[in-house]
Amino acid sequence: MPQSLDQVYLHTIFSTKDRYPFFQTPDLQRVLHAYLAGVCNELQCRAIKVGGVADHVHLLTRLPRTITIAEFVKETKRVSSLWLRERDDVWNAFHWQAGYGVFSVSASNVSQVEKYIARQTEHHRTVTFQEEYRDFLNHHGVGFDERYVWD
Repeated sequence: MPQSLDQVYLHTIFSTKDRYPFFQTPDLQRVLHAYLAGVCNELQCRAIKVGGVADHVHLLTRLPRTITIAEFVKETKRVSSLWLRERDDVWNAFHWQAGYGVFSVSASNVSQVEKYIARQTEHHRTVTFQEEYRDFLNHHGVGFDERYVWD
């Protein structure tokens, strides 16, 4: 086969260090989400939907063949952290958590995941980030040790 083709969708989730609620206002969240989408696109990982709340973000992207998942997440977190710190001294203490979760999404479920990400504010009125993340890990059959998931 002379052509290499792909269609890989990812749902990536990561939080602020210690889940500190840095992004408390809807305006700040919109600016951050737009910036993260831009970073994804610069990495050739087409951003389909970016959302989240004060202490974490969700990225729905299409991963190209030219970058690994680890490189994608590392660069997204690195570039967005630098950007925040350059904006204002108030961000000097900002850090993303060291870890992250990445889950595959079938093409037939992209729309459903988009809607899920769009409803984050409503969703987190009743569910904490920790509860949500545990549910994702369990739903996707990812074994984990609670002692090492949170930082």
